[in-house]
Amino acid sequence: MFGRPTQLFPEDRTLAGRDQALFDLPAKHRVLGTPLLASPEDGTAPEGAEVAYFGLGCFWGAEEIFWQTPGVYSTAVGYQGGTTANPTYDEVCSGQTNHTEAVRVVFDPTVVSYADLVKKFFEVHDPTQGMRQGNDVGTQYRSALYYVSDAQRETAEELTKVYGDEIARRGYGEITTEIREVPTFYAAEPAHQQYLDRVPNGYRCHANTGIAFPATA
Repeated sequence: MFGRPTQLFPEDRTLAGRDQALFDLPAKHRVLGTPLLASPEDGTAPEGAEVAYFGLGCFWGAEEIFWQTPGVYSTAVGYQGGTTANPTYDEVCSGQTNHTEAVRVVFDPTVVSYADLVKKFFEVHDPTQGMRQGNDVGTQYRSALYYVSDAQRETAEELTKVYGDEIARRGYGEITTEIREVPTFYAAEPAHQQYLDRVPNGYRCHANTGIAFPATA
């Protein structure tokens, strides 16, 4: 838990990775029954569906929050933001890949908007903690919003400012959420997909500020 790197590695020192993942993924989401890696582009997600990516600490509990959200079609957990191709969980936890644990969310924007998801993202973790969430310490627990379009970028930046102003008013420090164009998403091992459906009493880290997103935003 402790002793893990809290600074990103120089890129020339990160692990090399590999050309292909070391495992095969299940085709279906354990809870929703939809394609695990559903995509609007290849027709495995409904027409008009959108994709969003979030990093908010341990991805087990984070994914559960999103799959329980009305309007979400599918979720998957994985690794993003680093340089190591097709990493393993142990490699990511070593801090030598520069990836954070991430959740891929496919959603129906007529039911739940990207803005709604970003607001939930801020409410269910503490975006001021840097390279940690609660007792989970390390670069793989950093907060991240990875946008897939200019519209998502504008929404992410605007809502980050709104929430940042609100929590600053309540005595919290600056938001450390990493906001950048979506990097490659490397799906995590099958055992991590919908982990809390497989292990209902499993670990959940929901460090958060306890501050609701301002209702007027």
